[in-house]
Amino acid sequence: MTSNTPISRFPLTAFRLSVLGLAALLGACASAPPSSGRSVTIERTTYGIAHITASDYEGLAYGTAYAHAQDNVCQTAEHLLTLRGERSQFLGAQNTGEIGLGRAPNAQIDLFIRYHMDDEALARAGATTSLDVKAALRSYVAGYNRYLQDAGPNGLPAACRGKPWVRPMTMADLSRATEMSMIQGGLGALAGAVLAAVPPAPVAAGVKTGAAPADLKEAVAEIGRHSFNANPEGGELGSNGWAFGRNATPDGRGLLLGNPHFPWNGTNRFWQMHLTIPGQLDVMGASGGLSPVVAIGFNKDVAWTHTVSTGKRFTLYELKLDPNDPTVYLIDGQPKKMVARTVVLPAAATGGGAPVQHTFYATDWGPVISLPRAGLGWTAQKAYAIRDANTLNVRSAESWMRMARARNVTELRAAMGNQGMPWINTIAADRDGNAMYADLSVVPDVSAGMLQACAPSPAAAALLGAAGLPILDGSRSACAWNRDITAAAPGVIAPARMPVVVTPDYVQNSNDSFWLSNPRIAPMAGVSPLVGPIGVPQRLRTRSGIMEIEGRLAGTDGLPGNRMGAAELRSVIFRDRNLAGMLVMDDLQAACAAGGAALNADQALGCRVLSAWDRTSNADSKGAALFREFWRKAKDLPKVWRVPFDPAQPVATPAGLDMATPATREAVFKALGDAVGIVRTAGFAADVPLGVPQSREVRGQKIALHGGDEFEGVLNKLESQGQSLIDPKGYNVNYGSSYMQVVTFDERGPVAQGLLTYGQSSDLASPRAYDQLPLFAAKQWHALPFHPADVQAQREGQPIQLAY
Repeated sequence: MTSNTPISRFPLTAFRLSVLGLAALLGACASAPPSSGRSVTIERTTYGIAHITASDYEGLAYGTAYAHAQDNVCQTAEHLLTLRGERSQFLGAQNTGEIGLGRAPNAQIDLFIRYHMDDEALARAGATTSLDVKAALRSYVAGYNRYLQDAGPNGLPAACRGKPWVRPMTMADLSRATEMSMIQGGLGALAGAVLAAVPPAPVAAGVKTGAAPADLKEAVAEIGRHSFNANPEGGELGSNGWAFGRNATPDGRGLLLGNPHFPWNGTNRFWQMHLTIPGQLDVMGASGGLSPVVAIGFNKDVAWTHTVSTGKRFTLYELKLDPNDPTVYLIDGQPKKMVARTVVLPAAATGGGAPVQHTFYATDWGPVISLPRAGLGWTAQKAYAIRDANTLNVRSAESWMRMARARNVTELRAAMGNQGMPWINTIAADRDGNAMYADLSVVPDVSAGMLQACAPSPAAAALLGAAGLPILDGSRSACAWNRDITAAAPGVIAPARMPVVVTPDYVQNSNDSFWLSNPRIAPMAGVSPLVGPIGVPQRLRTRSGIMEIEGRLAGTDGLPGNRMGAAELRSVIFRDRNLAGMLVMDDLQAACAAGGAALNADQALGCRVLSAWDRTSNADSKGAALFREFWRKAKDLPKVWRVPFDPAQPVATPAGLDMATPATREAVFKALGDAVGIVRTAGFAADVPLGVPQSREVRGQKIALHGGDEFEGVLNKLESQGQSLIDPKGYNVNYGSSYMQVVTFDERGPVAQGLLTYGQSSDLASPRAYDQLPLFAAKQWHALPFHPADVQAQREGQPIQLAY
């Protein structure tokens, strides 16, 4: 059965813990002896991979937190400061910090955190988790605090040594960390819009009011600036995930590629670990900060990875307001007063200046937001509220615990039945030769019919097709999300109605929808449009991946044979083919040859350089940087493609450059000449090898990096977020390929090779910071030590044993 009922947004409490209380807590941690009589062992192998062995989840979590803090204590301590809403007090109100995938002034971050985080509600949600999850989270807190105790205030890295904001972790902190991770795909990404929501000022009688009509292109751009996985130029969390079954591999075993594209800084960084409970659990892989479980990894029977799915995590609701009071909205004709709550930062946060405060407004649909440049501002007639399906989602740890014990893709799928995956697809392969794509993430239960029946005003409704932003009519209770009793949470789509493909062939995902997980298999019918679109242009990375896979299986990719083995898979992902270049360069070269004297000097130079370019984003590719700057400008030209998108040929189209149309031809050549000037102004020759501007210095050694930007269609994605074009320092790579694994199986279990591009430590002074980057630059992989003999062979230093 389903029903439609608005969900109330309760006022949220602020988190407060006195300095004296924290000092007392730290003292208690230092003085209280372990009472269980149990211990956990931490071993390190090559590149500092942590292998943690204990008799239960409690011990594993204790050791994981301790080992992670050894590598990342300052990163964690600052993140806890963010989660407490205390950045302004210790780091300055006007300085900036990370929130989700963006940055904002510390005061803005603190205000949002203090408004949103409800420790009592989070505790109630946490009480519904399993005993193992409760024990693990409790022990993770204790393990981190044990590290602070052992290191002492003067034993920490320079970035946080002696800082007053380095304090013990609490359960409330850890609950907030989970909540912040869950809402990254929705409310967290729109935190700025929540802060921008201010009631309109009163106007004189007879004066017409209302938002100015928004230009649709500007509206799309504005939404893209806040979006989680919709910006075609990158900036979102992304990934490549490929899995091959017995029909596609040389030995009939499953084979998996995991290639997440995540930030190189902050708590979304991955960290490698191997967790063992003898006789019960043996799982290896990686996870983000403040997590006691492996999120991407493998055991002896199955390997999995995740990609960010196209599913929507929230909807907006268009509110009809009382003409006499913009803080009163109507549902079914009945007035309801918004709940106003003012958050005030403590005086210490402003250095004794005027208090920093903000009044937030909540509705039954969620907090009010404002995106005026997208036409979604708060006026006298309308306002907009956001409802996020991942708020209070505490189910992910249980999902990953179950996945770690799965023996095949069927059990892996069942492990995700509690819908703990917040905003990710799962791609997996098992030793029996089965491959699986599954989007079992959290998506609001809104059907295609409901989107039509509950359409808002025409301007707001247009944003669904243009920018993928679902907006419902908030003036009717019938427009609440459906409630399916088989779903894990009220208002989300039940697992049986989410797309899953299990096949002996292959599946793939590069952040497009479920539509082409395997182009040979018809997509599941009847899936909500909020899960993902069908029949729309695909990312260049998606197209590149399918081309590479199909070419390998057809034996037309230049490699011997027609099956995908582990060695071929590692080679393919590092070919660094630039699909944009492959699609447009033939037409550009032909136009260059025909241009002759009509081209100016920079355009002619651009033609010569790109005609000699090898159409890859390898570090030694001359012309790759020039093409990047050219295509950055040319890709959005009107009707730039010679062959438009054809839903019947979604991998092959669009393609080519329309150089026959004079206006397009002129604009393309202008973009080429401008790109030459941009590269020159940055101080580089037009034919500079990519690895010169795209490099990183590690302990005095300059390391040239291969890889390309999202809009170039390079599978091995490297990006410089916050940088709009090349500058005199080149490209500041801070995003992209991070933890990488290629896993297959033999008679003993997993055969895995991997990489962590930025290394285990976020402390730049640590020898474990970027120590794997030279390996990545050389396109080499590290054999991941899963079996005891392999761990013994790679062991570095002496094991640590901690009582807990």
